[in-house]
Amino acid sequence: MENIETQKNSLKGKNVVITGSSSGVGRAAAEAFAREGCNIIIAARGQKGINEVVDFCRGLNVRAIGVSADVSVAEDVERVAREALSLGKIDIWINNAGVMASGKFEEIPLEVHQQVIKTNLFGYMHGAYNAIKIFKDQNEGILINNVSIGGFMPAPYSAVYSATKYGIRGMMECLQGEISNRKHIHICNLYPQLQNSTGNLHSAKYSGFDVTIPFIASDPRDTAAKMVQLAKHPKKDLFPDLRAAAIANSYRLFPKMIINTASAAVRMKMKLNNDKEGNSGNVLTNSKEPLRVYGKTPSKTSNNIGFTLLAGIGIGAALLLMKTIAGKSLSSNETV
Repeated sequence: MENIETQKNSLKGKNVVITGSSSGVGRAAAEAFAREGCNIIIAARGQKGINEVVDFCRGLNVRAIGVSADVSVAEDVERVAREALSLGKIDIWINNAGVMASGKFEEIPLEVHQQVIKTNLFGYMHGAYNAIKIFKDQNEGILINNVSIGGFMPAPYSAVYSATKYGIRGMMECLQGEISNRKHIHICNLYPQLQNSTGNLHSAKYSGFDVTIPFIASDPRDTAAKMVQLAKHPKKDLFPDLRAAAIANSYRLFPKMIINTASAAVRMKMKLNNDKEGNSGNVLTNSKEPLRVYGKTPSKTSNNIGFTLLAGIGIGAALLLMKTIAGKSLSSNETV
């Protein structure tokens, strides 16, 4: 019985497309699925990163194809799908490629804002458009979207990035309804918090915005492991760790307080930074070095401190909410 269950959950031999997989979470996902015995289709803009990941995957004795593609361009994503189908079929498609621009809204060049929308929102649309058509022809398939908690709460001084994440969540929730009559087709949305990945290093920064990777950032390999989990046990929505869930739930309870406080902190940091020169990062051009999984060497101690801090915040928020509700209830009784 155990062998039958193991075989059922095995991903060995499955063909997996991963966009934005030359660095960060995407690279971690490619490595994780390759270790499961999957064949990997690497899609990214830069050939150097593609070659490195393809070589790694082939070193694990799985088939790997690298496709240089910009997900903001519909024809490029169609080409990724064609290349992937050369392996026979597509079992899993992971929308992961994304860019971010932070700073004062009016000081970020309009061209950069527009490209953030094209890469993030259009990129996920292009991926879903191709994947769902193929899945319907096959009558099976899993689409995994790396949305981020940005789908539930805004990132301070990153207005357009936040808009794309809200948009992705809305689009995918609608598509989940459209395929609800297809038992073997799944659309899974993953909502990780800030990652200790190269994404922070590569992002566009303006107005003196320069936020380093905080100690509460999550491990991108843990996020990649949750993608593997979704491939084995699909579900509509998943927070990959308690930190992501705690932050999103805290925002639900106190939205104005959290975004105003976070914005004030970022505003002060930008004001104190004398270097106001803008940098478009990887929004308009390919990601530069480092092309790796981690933004900085992970620290287990920092992760433990971060978890403890967020657990305290979550408990404090819950107690404050209970106190507020109790206060309102008492006031109502006194009025009566």
